[in-house]
Amino acid sequence: MSVTPGETTGVHALCDAYVDGYARLNPLAATEFGIGGHDDRLPDLSPEGHQARAELARRALARMAAAEPADEGERVAKAVFRERIGVETELHEAGLPAASLNMTACPAQDIRWVFDLMPTETADDWAAIAERLAQVPKALAGYRASLLASADKGRLPAARQVRRVHQQCATWSGPRSFFATLAASARSAPCVDGALRADLDAGARAAAAGYAELGAFLRDTLAPRATPRDAVGAELYGLWSRKFTGAALDLREVYAWGWAEFARIEAELAEVADRIAPGAGPAGAADDALDADARYAVGGQAEFRTWAQELSDRALTDLRGTHFDIPDELMTLDCRIAPPGGGLGAYYSNPADDFSRPGTMWWSLPADQARIPTWREASTVYHEGVPGHHLQIGTAVATPTLNRFQRLLCFIDGHGEGWALYAERLMREFGRLDDGHLLGMLSKSVFRAARVVVDIGMHLELEIPAGTGFHEGERWTPELGQEFLRTRVLLDSARAVDEIDRYLGWPGQAPSYKLGERLWLSIRDELRARRGGAFDLKEFHMHALRSGPAGLDTMRELLLVP
Repeated sequence: MSVTPGETTGVHALCDAYVDGYARLNPLAATEFGIGGHDDRLPDLSPEGHQARAELARRALARMAAAEPADEGERVAKAVFRERIGVETELHEAGLPAASLNMTACPAQDIRWVFDLMPTETADDWAAIAERLAQVPKALAGYRASLLASADKGRLPAARQVRRVHQQCATWSGPRSFFATLAASARSAPCVDGALRADLDAGARAAAAGYAELGAFLRDTLAPRATPRDAVGAELYGLWSRKFTGAALDLREVYAWGWAEFARIEAELAEVADRIAPGAGPAGAADDALDADARYAVGGQAEFRTWAQELSDRALTDLRGTHFDIPDELMTLDCRIAPPGGGLGAYYSNPADDFSRPGTMWWSLPADQARIPTWREASTVYHEGVPGHHLQIGTAVATPTLNRFQRLLCFIDGHGEGWALYAERLMREFGRLDDGHLLGMLSKSVFRAARVVVDIGMHLELEIPAGTGFHEGERWTPELGQEFLRTRVLLDSARAVDEIDRYLGWPGQAPSYKLGERLWLSIRDELRARRGGAFDLKEFHMHALRSGPAGLDTMRELLLVP
């Protein structure tokens, strides 16, 4: 390709230019990843908007192909960028972003969620919120147009996902909607005058009305055209899997490994459960014992938030300087309760580019739960906080030798979620989990292994193998998936339904946790064997974190370079 005089050609410069262009075209991502200057806008979600983002990716990929790395850092950056944007281009060519509709990660949730990340300290902050609220109906109109155009091209949504997003729209558009609550919270802010309050109230009404219109569209227009089929099949699943892992996987090998890993953890879980409740039989008895133990319980959401914050703060202080180098910017990690409407569980949101917004750990909990057991959640604090996502993502943001794409825009589930599972295991190795908290960690780990077999099994409609003790010889269905999570992972019925609906709408994401953990452990073990007594665990960790995110295939190549 020819280069226009004056055109950016260096690898890091091309990456930075892509971040600027992408932030302009997707202000939601700009806010999520802490890129300033775009908080008062929403993206064009129409077919034209998707085409513009696809063209940006194609142009950037072509320019990067022609770029010559100036040093090792640029060589790594080029490899990471080409792999990531290459997958994004394939997704656009398949029409998948424009057709995105699921209960977990599509524009319907992204628009609602972005308001959780916006600052509220000044009048300008609230003015940006008011402006963005006012744009919600237009953004959702573009989204409806893309969903309809995709359906016309044969890219039909799954009825299950239409139903779940319709339920979310009902929550977010009701008379006591999230948006009304957000606007009402400004009334106690001294910096918000009467005119701005009026703008916020009008914006909240417009946003709620936009979600009501989206809900009606889903119910009346899209639901009649939706397909009852949930499985996406091997070809599409392979593409989604590469997006979430950055690896070309042998899915049947992964399926078989997932079963073996599930059996291994299930056996260890039974051993720990027997230590907690000797002779009581299955793990459920130990669960009951821990649920009744006052040492592992708090009362309601407010007490839970305090417990999580204190545990997180303690981990930051204790691990700093001993196991990890943690800069001052990362010593703040907020723990918050998430607004209602999304799925249950915990998640992390990035710090801003300049750390003016700290990293945040969010917990989505039932509002009416008066007593919350904590033995299941200690490892999750470490997963979302330190040494998990907060340390990993925050270290990348704080590393000046990485470009802005590596620091801000490049999150790969296999790399990131894999590290977070590895971080849970590290806290066990560091002696930070008693038997109660260890049972909680193993309960989550067996659940993540179950995700591998259930997610791949349902989407590829694979046979359940002999020796598993569960409907052997039958092929996976959503109903069998729910039963497996209830009986073998001991999830309650509501959580099991949530999980299966999530996997079916977000193919390939759920297995990325265990697959990433597998690679982190494999790389560590290989380097330890290669270096012997010269292997330094802290040095390995900090080198890996400061190298920034990478797809699993690229990561193996980069970290195992002799």
